[in-house]
Amino acid sequence: MGGVKSQGSLVFGLDIGTRSIVGTVGYKADDGFHVLAQEIKEHESRAMLDGQIHDIGMVGSTILSVKKRLEERLGKELGEVCIAAAGRVLRTVTVNVSKEFESETEVTDEDIYNLTTEGIEQAYDEFQSKNDTDMKFYCVGYTPMRYYLNGYQIGNLEGHKAKKISEDLIATFLPDDVVDGLYKAVEHAGLHVSNLTLEPIAAIQVAIPEKFRLLNLALVDVGAGTSDISITREGSIVAYGMIPVAGDSLTDVIVQKCLVDFDMAEHIKRSLRDGKTEIEFTDIMGLTQKIASADINKALEPYIDDMTTKVADEIKRLNGDKAVSAVFVVGGGGMVPGYTQMLSSKLGILKERVAIRGEDVMKDIIFEDENAHKDSLMVTPIGICLSFYAQSNNFIFVTFNGTRLKLYDNGHLTVSDAALQVSYPNEDLFPKRGKAITFTIGGKSRIVRGTEGESSVITINGDVADLYSQIRSGDNIEVKASTPGQDAVFTLGELNELKTPIRVNVNSQIFEMPKKAVVNGKLEDTFYEVKEGDEITVNNFYTVEQIAEFLDAPLGGNILVNSTPAVSSTKVYEDFTLEYDIAGGAVKSSSSEDKKTPEPGSFDSLPDDDGTAAEMKQKMAENAEKAESENADGSDGSDDSKQGNSKSGIPIPLSITANGKPLTLTGKDSYVFVDVFDRLNFDLNKSNGRKIITLLNGKNAMYLEPLKNGDVIDIRWEDV
Repeated sequence: MGGVKSQGSLVFGLDIGTRSIVGTVGYKADDGFHVLAQEIKEHESRAMLDGQIHDIGMVGSTILSVKKRLEERLGKELGEVCIAAAGRVLRTVTVNVSKEFESETEVTDEDIYNLTTEGIEQAYDEFQSKNDTDMKFYCVGYTPMRYYLNGYQIGNLEGHKAKKISEDLIATFLPDDVVDGLYKAVEHAGLHVSNLTLEPIAAIQVAIPEKFRLLNLALVDVGAGTSDISITREGSIVAYGMIPVAGDSLTDVIVQKCLVDFDMAEHIKRSLRDGKTEIEFTDIMGLTQKIASADINKALEPYIDDMTTKVADEIKRLNGDKAVSAVFVVGGGGMVPGYTQMLSSKLGILKERVAIRGEDVMKDIIFEDENAHKDSLMVTPIGICLSFYAQSNNFIFVTFNGTRLKLYDNGHLTVSDAALQVSYPNEDLFPKRGKAITFTIGGKSRIVRGTEGESSVITINGDVADLYSQIRSGDNIEVKASTPGQDAVFTLGELNELKTPIRVNVNSQIFEMPKKAVVNGKLEDTFYEVKEGDEITVNNFYTVEQIAEFLDAPLGGNILVNSTPAVSSTKVYEDFTLEYDIAGGAVKSSSSEDKKTPEPGSFDSLPDDDGTAAEMKQKMAENAEKAESENADGSDGSDDSKQGNSKSGIPIPLSITANGKPLTLTGKDSYVFVDVFDRLNFDLNKSNGRKIITLLNGKNAMYLEPLKNGDVIDIRWEDV
């Protein structure tokens, strides 16, 4: 077997019959098909009936045994296999498909392939529209019947120039349970199906060469459980059929006649083919018996008569209610004495025109395996191998999340093609974002997107893959849907517009106050979760009243904003100066002349900027110029009322107790309560929804309340 490896790719064909399994391995060369090895093994039990697998595990084990024997002989592992299905519950569809070119074009092999593929798809759609059963069918084979070039019939389109090409095509369909059983049995043996065809299509590859197909012929493949039929006419195969009666029905008669088990009955039936006049056998009692072949033939005669009647009727039906010119018979069941003569009688044709086809049609088959069989039993197994070259890779079967799919193979099918075939939701393949939030801020639209979920998880035969991974026949594809991300959650505090505080000079001290946001006309805190469609306005000012409330220093009397008399509703912007009397505290600034009384307004409804800010800033600039002028005249610009507890301006240290620890304040000539925060390690940004408690000598403190030596201060968070 040294030359095997040099031949390149080998073809492994399996004929999974009702009675036995035949494995054939070979390759195609210029001089014909070379058979390198062949193995036959009968089922150990009735694991198949009428071409249908009943015990997948048992059939799979027999396939595995045949596979191992072939591998031992070849010294090569076998992974891909071609198989054929019996025509049980066979349905056929004949279609005509055309393709027009924009201009006269030379027809290529690819053009013919695409035309045939389109015909298969058209046949499948037509069949599905007429399928009145609950069964799911698959296309298991097809045959181009006739080609047309610009409307005229032609034998081969390739190389001709044409404006329009057409094709008549016959496609065959079988139920899912038949196909599924074959695939599972093959997979049980560790094999992947590279090509699936129909048994009569396979048989005709060998039994009726193309040069004979101009004649009106019938091919009958008489197996153990089914008799498969195909008809040729005018150079092509025009019809397929099947009857569920074959060799096993005759074996069952012998079982009853001779009181033997099924295997012994098969031995007796095969002895009839050898022409023995008397057959010796052992019955179920263990007794050796002898019977004349004539007696068995007489017992079989009515059953052969019934079988050939059904075959003849099916041939006529497929051939337009008329007999064919000749019949070729293959398969073991047709080798029973009297079968061909009786079939010719039923068809009304000469007995010489119904003949068994065996070694005489295998002239182009080179048997390198010396022990290979060359009779009619081997026609279909070799034909299965030849079918690989005739129609391989035209369709494949895969499993997608437990659903078996039939896909027309264009040579580069991927997971996405399979997903499309089952209408798998597109959103389950790609990461899903959580729901976004769209809102407006300052009249401009803004969107906050949800988080992205996990991508779908795809495996092929257990190995990690992706949408673009190529798939092959027999692949098991599993897709775990992508997961959705979290919906967008966004609080006002996350707005960049609110992260920069407003700095205001209040009674000669700088304070930073957070900006506020109005949502749909209502003031909301920073913990407010923004909702779809919210309209947000960020206010870049505080009113005098709100500043006093924020500092916990109630208004007492005179109010000055940028040295201009103001009221509690006056707006204070970035870098403005506010001076006012604290209720119950020292007067920080006093001037009541020319008070302006603006109309009070609600903070919630105030616009971002109504012109007041610009006016106030202009006033500040004017006051600064005035102060410089006074200083130039020799005035120091000081005001004792603004010096607090000391008129000297010299820094005085202050000793207090804060949160149980001694603390010394330095650098100023007077101190108020909020000065403690500059020295105390207390983060005002970590409220987490809690309320701050500020105590001075055991009583609630105001932020601008003056401090003195020995004061005891307590600052802490308290749950609301």
